[in-house]
Amino acid sequence: MGSGRNSDAHLWRSELLGAASSVETGGGALDYFERGDGPALVFSHGWLANANLWRGVVDLLHDRFRCLALDLPLGSHRTPMDPAADLGPHGVAGLIADVLERLDLSEVTLVGNDSGGAYSQMALARHEARIGERVSRLTLTSCETPYDEWPPEPFTGLPAAAADPGLLGQLLRALEDPEVRLTPPAYGLLAKHPLVAEASDSYALPASRDEAVLRDVAKAMSSAATAPVREAGEHLIAHPEIRVLLIWSEEDAVFPLAHAERYAAALRHGRLVCFGDSYSFTPEDRPDAVAAAIAEFAGG
Repeated sequence: MGSGRNSDAHLWRSELLGAASSVETGGGALDYFERGDGPALVFSHGWLANANLWRGVVDLLHDRFRCLALDLPLGSHRTPMDPAADLGPHGVAGLIADVLERLDLSEVTLVGNDSGGAYSQMALARHEARIGERVSRLTLTSCETPYDEWPPEPFTGLPAAAADPGLLGQLLRALEDPEVRLTPPAYGLLAKHPLVAEASDSYALPASRDEAVLRDVAKAMSSAATAPVREAGEHLIAHPEIRVLLIWSEEDAVFPLAHAERYAAALRHGRLVCFGDSYSFTPEDRPDAVAAAIAEFAGG
């Protein structure tokens, strides 16, 4: 599928994710995709990605788990949030908490990749009173830890650029070119193996095609800061009842493996699984390894 030849390329979602639904949150309607039965797994992605990130993992786990993959308002979503929605760090974390409450989920394993891991940590730390009894496990795959900057290199300039949505829009329009997506400032350090064209288009194009989607991601990016991630990590370290699995790539150039090792050691019930042949987008590069680690951890 060529990004310049299909006007709906930015809307594609894999059938592997299951049925499309939406849930009303404090910030507006949020899309999610559901497949399977069993203990609930709630998947969150990071900036300029969407539920498609988890399609391969869901396909391997739906026979044992109820898989719910969220489309967070981080620049690759189809349904914009309300104009007044709070999309700061704790606001996006609150959307995850809203989903768990609105769907009345329990015994949940939260799973987050990239900045979706940061938001998942903040959801547990900031909204513990609302969802603490609903979440039994947390799985983090190549994401910010208390020892990383948010955003990390080479994406540190995005919050300043996002302060001007027009400037951010100019930068993101460059992603219309699939070759640009392969560079380090785009997805070059995130995915080791080529993304399928449909998934790549669904990540790269929405903010260029919809001004309201651009508005949402500008709000999320411009408010990113290291302090909320560190506070969330410190909270989890100080509250040892939560079990945490860290799934990491040995080749990750964005989120150092050493930081994951340090975090796993600091958590009372922290455990680290690592493997090769992947960059930060472990669900894209190695859905087999990610799914296997989650299944063992979550009891499937």
